[in-house]
Amino acid sequence: MLEEQRVGEILAAVPERRHWRYRPRRVGMVWRSRTFRVAAVCTVLAVCALAILALVRDQTGTEGFLVGLGLAVLPVPLLMAAFRWLDRVDPAPWRNLLFALAWGAFAAALIAILANSFATRWIATTTADPTNADNLGATVIAPVVEESAKAAAILLIFLFRRREFSGIVDGVVIAGFTASGFAFTENILYLGNAFGEDQQAGASGVASVTAATFFVRAVMSPFAHPLFTILTGTGFGLAAASARNRRLRRVALPLLGLVLAMGMHALWNGSASFFGPLAFYAVYAVFMVPLFGVVTWLVIWARRRELRALAAELPGYAAAGWLTPVEPLALASMRARGLARDAARRHHSFDAGAGWGNPYGPGHAPGTGAVHGPGHGAVAPVGAPVQAPVQAPPPAQGGAPRKERRKAQAQAKARGKAAARTVAEYESFAMSLASLRRQARLGTVGPDFAARELELLHHLWQRRDVAAPALAYAAQAAGLLRPYPFPPAPAAYWPAPAPAAFPPPHQAYGGYNPYQLPPR
Repeated sequence: MLEEQRVGEILAAVPERRHWRYRPRRVGMVWRSRTFRVAAVCTVLAVCALAILALVRDQTGTEGFLVGLGLAVLPVPLLMAAFRWLDRVDPAPWRNLLFALAWGAFAAALIAILANSFATRWIATTTADPTNADNLGATVIAPVVEESAKAAAILLIFLFRRREFSGIVDGVVIAGFTASGFAFTENILYLGNAFGEDQQAGASGVASVTAATFFVRAVMSPFAHPLFTILTGTGFGLAAASARNRRLRRVALPLLGLVLAMGMHALWNGSASFFGPLAFYAVYAVFMVPLFGVVTWLVIWARRRELRALAAELPGYAAAGWLTPVEPLALASMRARGLARDAARRHHSFDAGAGWGNPYGPGHAPGTGAVHGPGHGAVAPVGAPVQAPVQAPPPAQGGAPRKERRKAQAQAKARGKAAARTVAEYESFAMSLASLRRQARLGTVGPDFAARELELLHHLWQRRDVAAPALAYAAQAAGLLRPYPFPPAPAAYWPAPAPAAFPPPHQAYGGYNPYQLPPR
């Protein structure tokens, strides 16, 4: 008892936390903080941006810098839109794409301009031939340095955002954004120097060096840098789709893509440096244009493969009751997915009291995913025409005040946007679920497969009331309803059946099964 009393007295004498002279040290906690990591990445990119822009302005002058900046920014939105369009099936998060764009424009460009300048000066000093040093630097040094610097962004996303890097399309899109940012900064330098030459020579208009440079770099070959880096991104994409036990393949494919990117870049630069403009146009016609066609075909094929994965992997979840039978067909069609988002927006934004503007038909209540009224209005029998929405009647005289009416319209519009966003999220989660199932079948998924699958099913279930009727209507409107039996699914392979709180998929739409032939 005396010992306990002494311990109590000692503990009672300890001052309050605000008066502590010694505080616990958190070892490693700063590096684990997401806020710290984001702030560190943004700080590094900001410093690189200030440094590279200052170097470019120093080489081109203020007027040349501003002219080059204004002209170089023109192709960037077109390139971003093109690569984003390729990524419509399973869009990558914007944070990854913006990081890749900023890395290419600032960090990779800074590394390239410093390394190229140092190597060119070293070659000129060693050989005492400045002209030959410039040609060797552009043909040998620049491709190696620039492609390695751009590949670093792909490698970082591949290592630290592995779940969001699953195939060829992801590698191509990230590589395209990285190279577009790099080409933007490089175009500022070239166009700014061309403008300075025009000022010294007094040239202007179509015959100026600035116009010729803009035509070659922004009109004739805006995809040059993206095309080189896409070879590296394709290698990383193939590595991401490989099984985890094939370590040699996962290392060799990115390196092979990087070597091919360096080789094509060296061929492109060397054709203009050593052989003149005729060789440049010959390489453009014989190598660049066919390679652009092959890469475009490869990306479209990979995107169709992702859609086929949806149609192949999701029917098992529909058989278990997690999805309705018609959803795998609708989710595997880009046209049906767009129709579903548009139908959900119009359905949830129309005026319930007026009874018009509902794309699902008059049997559906607005703001819900349930089906009401005769005919159920969701899915008609095979071959039945799609019901066109009824036109809006004129507003009645003496109705609600104009201010209240505008408020109601704004609220209805907000509901429509929220519903369309819900359907888009549903489509994204369904694509992630199909990709996860395919990775499990190929042996490329991690040990947390079951937890990730349940999380995705939870997200789908939360949005099912809004998304299921929209996808059913879209499948009918797109003409996708055809007899297609479910494949047999072992009970141990697929997840548990869906909760009984939601009606079975065939009862949810009035007993109609789109995978069965209509009765004769």
